[in-house]
Amino acid sequence: MDIMRIYKEANALLEGHFLLSSGKHSSFYLQSAKVLENPKLAYELAQSLAKVIQESKIQVQCVCSPALGGILAGYELARCLGVRFIFTERVNAEMTLRRGFEIYKEEKILICEDIITTGGSAMECARVVESLGANIVGYAALANRGICKRFNAFRAGDYLECKLDSSLPLFALEDFVFDTYEAANCPLCKQGSVAIKPGSRGN
Repeated sequence: MDIMRIYKEANALLEGHFLLSSGKHSSFYLQSAKVLENPKLAYELAQSLAKVIQESKIQVQCVCSPALGGILAGYELARCLGVRFIFTERVNAEMTLRRGFEIYKEEKILICEDIITTGGSAMECARVVESLGANIVGYAALANRGICKRFNAFRAGDYLECKLDSSLPLFALEDFVFDTYEAANCPLCKQGSVAIKPGSRGN
């Protein structure tokens, strides 16, 4: 699948001046919600991602996503893998498991996001379910911002900003590598532009 084309055709690859969840600025933003609003396309993307995961031979018993952004991608992926799905959510800024969801001892859980940037939210989610006795077997996303190393990808990079557990695989359909800037050194800010946050937090 041509993931870049799919995002462009869905108007999910935005151009402008954006504030990312990491606090950095960029002239590009991935809005996976625009892709996932098409159920048929969401299913096809999840099928492709599930195939990559199945080919890796890791065992998955449950998919867990951090709310809100990862819920649709995680649910579709769980459906394609034939496993159950749960999600974590923030309560008073702290990630937690609610709504009667249960974690079984040593259950093999895959953490799924719509987009992986630094992996901060995915790691918050992972820590919650690990604290309840689960075993994290990997991470997955439709798109990877290139800060973390994708499974079987050999692109050069030091990945110092990646917060994911480097001992576990990251599965994604594509790397989207865009320039990002610290707010103090952002050329767009210096031109007088104001960064906006179009994602699920702060909007």
